Amino acid sequence: MSATISQCVKEVLDASPFLNEAIAHGIVSFSNLSRFIQPRVEALYGAPVKLSAIVMAARRHAEELAAGQEGHRRQKIEYEITMKTRIYDVNLRRSDSFLSSLSRLHEAVWLVEGAFLNVTIGSHEVAIAVSDSLKDELERLIAGEDVIHRKDDMVALTISFKSLFLQTPGVLYLATRRLAWEDINLTEIISTMDELTFVIEREDSMKAYKVLQSFFDEGL
Repeated sequence: MSATISQCVKEVLDASPFLNEAIAHGIVSFSNLSRFIQPRVEALYGAPVKLSAIVMAARRHAEELAAGQEGHRRQKIEYEITMKTRIYDVNLRRSDSFLSSLSRLHEAVWLVEGAFLNVTIGSHEVAIAVSDSLKDELERLIAGEDVIHRKDDMVALTISFKSLFLQTPGVLYLATRRLAWEDINLTEIISTMDELTFVIEREDSMKAYKVLQSFFDEGL
């Protein structure tokens, strides 16, 4: 057996950010947690492992997480959050016919003050999020296209940073993890060099705003 029980427990817990998050917040029962991960620990260890040994290893792991957080000096991030409502979100199969007509959509944006537009072109699909004022124009462009998904009344939450957030490791991961922890589903994630935008359901918008505000106020 090349790995110790503690090493196996740490590997299992580190593979689940949500478990580590719960441990760091002190909201899990180590006994219940150990029963939950016991089959995976035993599979890694290659032999039966007593529950008490897993509990001890999980407690040590929690102490290491706490010590790491205490020794980490949080970096404050200057940011501003803006919210745009009534976003229309569409996903469709990528096609030459639609790509060739995209310029018409971009031209329409210039005619509508404050309009929101994001187009993400993947290898096989295209995702478009636009202000509701551009919905009719978009529908004309995608007439006859293979539409996978349509969703009205979405909200775009945009975090604007004073510094380049892409040069700060972990910002996107930590922000999306915090939203997922609060059971907030993300329909689209859009990033530029100094902006990060989440397109979400309207009913989640205020909750997501408060979660993101709290997260960035805490610092990284």
